[in-house]
Amino acid sequence: MGRVIHFEIHVDDVERAKTFYGEVFGWTFEDWSDYAGMPYFGAVTGDADAMGINGAIMKRMGPAPQPGQAMNGFACTMGVEDFDTTAEKILRLGGTVALPKHALPGMAWQGYFLDTEGNVIGIHQPDLNAK
Repeated sequence: MGRVIHFEIHVDDVERAKTFYGEVFGWTFEDWSDYAGMPYFGAVTGDADAMGINGAIMKRMGPAPQPGQAMNGFACTMGVEDFDTTAEKILRLGGTVALPKHALPGMAWQGYFLDTEGNVIGIHQPDLNAK
């Protein structure tokens, strides 16, 4: 017990967030609103046989994070095949850079962005030659 099995992304504009995550990461969504009793969309993040978890996008019930504020919750990081291509998609679809691409020497390229809803997300491209 204690393993992360689900995540929720709280958003101001559900359709905008679904478009952003669908186009950047290829996620699909299932309407679970009747079950949840509120606008709630299950996020299918990949093949059920692949490593990873699924989650949901839901309507934010309070104020959005303020730009530049310190982290005050979880930040989810998605594994990607190509950091630069993914970063370009994020920016094209309305995301912004929070912490630029940097090397985790001998392991990967890492960076953080704000999604269209002001939430911090990370992307991580494994690369043993990163420096």
